[in-house]
Amino acid sequence: MFEAAEVGRKITKEAFKKQVPKLREQLLQAQFALSKTNTPVIIIISGVDAAGRGEVVNALNEWMDPRGLETIAIDTPTDEEQARPYFWRYWRQLPARGRIGIFFGGWYVDPIQDMAYGQLEPAQMDEALIQIRRFESLLVEDGALILKYWLHLSKDEQCKRLHKLSEDPHTRRSVSDRDWQHAELYDAFTHAAERAIRHTDSGDSPWHIIESTNTRYRDLTVAQSVLENLNHVIAKYEAREQLRQQGEILATAATPSVPSDFNLGNQTRTVLDTVDLTQTVSAKDYRKALTTYQGKLHRLAWEASRQKRSTLIVFEGWDAAGKGGSIRRMTQAMDARLYRVISTAAPTDEERAHHYLWRFWRHIPRAGMVTVYDRTWYGRVLVERVEGFANESEWKRAYLEINNFEENLAKHGIIVLKFWLHLDQEEQLRRFKEREQIPYKRHKITEEDWRNREKWDEYVTAIDDMVARTSTEFAPWTLIAGNDKRFARLQVLETVCQRLEAELGVTEEELPKAEKAKDKKKKG
Repeated sequence: MFEAAEVGRKITKEAFKKQVPKLREQLLQAQFALSKTNTPVIIIISGVDAAGRGEVVNALNEWMDPRGLETIAIDTPTDEEQARPYFWRYWRQLPARGRIGIFFGGWYVDPIQDMAYGQLEPAQMDEALIQIRRFESLLVEDGALILKYWLHLSKDEQCKRLHKLSEDPHTRRSVSDRDWQHAELYDAFTHAAERAIRHTDSGDSPWHIIESTNTRYRDLTVAQSVLENLNHVIAKYEAREQLRQQGEILATAATPSVPSDFNLGNQTRTVLDTVDLTQTVSAKDYRKALTTYQGKLHRLAWEASRQKRSTLIVFEGWDAAGKGGSIRRMTQAMDARLYRVISTAAPTDEERAHHYLWRFWRHIPRAGMVTVYDRTWYGRVLVERVEGFANESEWKRAYLEINNFEENLAKHGIIVLKFWLHLDQEEQLRRFKEREQIPYKRHKITEEDWRNREKWDEYVTAIDDMVARTSTEFAPWTLIAGNDKRFARLQVLETVCQRLEAELGVTEEELPKAEKAKDKKKKG
């Protein structure tokens, strides 16, 4: 793969000086035009050590407006990053729409380096590359432009470059012992890089292999490629805008093919029909069971903290179904230092400027902590689908995106629980009217709640599809009978306790021992 890149390619100083001014002008014009679009641009600069990755990044920063781009250099994971799934550190750094993010090495550094050092078997490497492909596809389908550049040097040229840098007092510090160690593993690194490029080179996010012996050729080639791709994005945007102004509708992406039985909600019987809403519990039994489950949850939360197992709890459900009450009964049981509740509202301008999952990735709990989401990423396949805030292509592909997101969490060891709180229309209406009459509950009822009732059947269809397509072995849905609020709260608490016991590998009898061991360790 790299042999063709090793053919010497040169640009003279005179040709370089002649081309740069015009190139800079065009890059700035393209960057300004890009800021008017909805396209985030991700540029990955990777390659052989001493091939000049830093010099290329510096050139792009010099030739473009720094107010519209940022450079992201991610090195050894921090303690905060190690406590979360691998891609968390990259999601946080993604550029907003209309901006450019230059990633120094990006998400390819770790798998390539680990394989070169023999820390990853080929099968493990391939699994890592599958996750990278999914990540990049998700971003591209949301409108991102991903440009990937591998700066290549031959083995002899790399050695020559390292010696030259080491002998120059101005650049000596830029060559580390690790660079020499990597040079000794040149063949292993290039083998790993070839594997990564083969498995992740696609029409949507292709790799560009740049021969880097001649630094002027290298810098101009990368910059011209960036310009060409920016102009392509801008031309597509302007064409869409022109058609839109003419009253035409241009699809942003081809609608994926979907099985003819996709809309499972059209069946006479839906998944919500399986929920027995007649289930109730007496006030006396409720108080007794509540004390039992809250005590157990308190001990389990501390045991999860001791084991450094994070928990993510999702609450979705009908308006007035009791999500807030169920969440409060959970948080009452846990130490306030162990949990955080995220109440999801309409996205802010900053959140709309990113992929819809971006704002949820930011709140992923660190090891041993609990995050409770009051409404979540499922808004894409529920309210955004029903209300038309997401087009058909967007909400249909969201099922796969959500499953991949939750699988990433589960593979990192995060315990994922998902609850849908169900009630019938009559009970919802009674609660709506009750809220209007009670001053301290009046703020809970809005015009939007009443409008949502008018689309009950459409929401039933969306819920049915959601449960059928996103209830997985690593993140199953639990449907809660919510006509009786007390019964619903107990059902939630019981489910959380059972799942935590199973995931943590402890029984009720063992929990006090685990807690005592923690206290003893503290005193010691």
